[in-house]
Amino acid sequence: MSIYNQVTVIIPSYKPDEKLLSTLDSILKQGFLDILVVDDGGGEKYAPVFDKVKEYPHCTVLHHPVNRGKGAALKTAFAYYLANRPDSVGVVTADADGQHLAKDIDKVASAMAESHTVVLGCRDFSEPHVPPRSKSGNNISRFLFRSLLGSRISDTQTGLRAIPREYLPAVASAEGDRYEYETHMLFLIAREKIPMTEQTIETVYLDNNASSHFRVLHDSARIYAKPLRFLGHSLLSAAADTLLFLLLFTLMNRILITHPLTILAALAGARILSGTLNYFLNAMHVFQPGRPGFASWIRYTGLAAVFFCITAVCLALYPLYSFETQGAILGSVILVKSVAGILLFFPSFRIQHNHVFTKRTNTNKM
Repeated sequence: MSIYNQVTVIIPSYKPDEKLLSTLDSILKQGFLDILVVDDGGGEKYAPVFDKVKEYPHCTVLHHPVNRGKGAALKTAFAYYLANRPDSVGVVTADADGQHLAKDIDKVASAMAESHTVVLGCRDFSEPHVPPRSKSGNNISRFLFRSLLGSRISDTQTGLRAIPREYLPAVASAEGDRYEYETHMLFLIAREKIPMTEQTIETVYLDNNASSHFRVLHDSARIYAKPLRFLGHSLLSAAADTLLFLLLFTLMNRILITHPLTILAALAGARILSGTLNYFLNAMHVFQPGRPGFASWIRYTGLAAVFFCITAVCLALYPLYSFETQGAILGSVILVKSVAGILLFFPSFRIQHNHVFTKRTNTNKM
């Protein structure tokens, strides 16, 4: 059976021009028989464009009365698809500005139907016509995904994605209503271990990507909000950990003779208190929907214990008591702690995201 009547093409659209109609023409000419177009609240000025879309065969238009963002538009289409396309094998999301060619939509749809995996249509960012903004943004995202999640994704910004029906409920549950949703989708795919492959597609940028509604500072802040919040919490917890360590060490030295065990006990006490702070911050503000719970607390405690042992070993190998003053000893302890914290930053994010705060969703067929 042909994929053209098995796959639904989804196109979110905000303030479209004639390129949307050209995109639909090419997709229909390619042979696809079901297209969902989401009008993301562009207003009356753009109503004539969507009126033309309604005249196309095999096209359904869904409307948002006000602009809600690309992520919300995709979620609206996903919900409609799941309720009204019970026999379809999956969807392909594409952009409305003509940068995703019909032959590439066909390519990722065919790969999805054959492999039953999420398929990303990935561009070649080494080509000379790629805008610097897009190239640098993708390089940053690739580095973050590889460092934070261990995922090697060559095009993290691609909007051309084929998603099998069985994984769509999980994918639709990812956070975000605007451009950040597509990034959070990749985070969720990594956490839920949903199989994912890549297909190389043609790299198309029209008018230096001038039609994009992407706001560099505002939308980048949304996209990178999760790792940025994690970094902020890590710095806050590290500061609390250092202050608590100094306080506990000072108090213990007034009672006990200075000894390596005094340092270890002060470190352990400080880590318990600062770790508790870090756990609640990350559970409530970073790893949604990882709310505070007993299971995640146990997993986090185990992770914290392992990281504490690593720091303790590093301190044991460091000649602390070759220093003559207590201030020099404390300075060395703080230095070792800081270096260990920096080295463990990326592994900590990956383990917390993929294992500590995860709530396994059902990614089997509906």
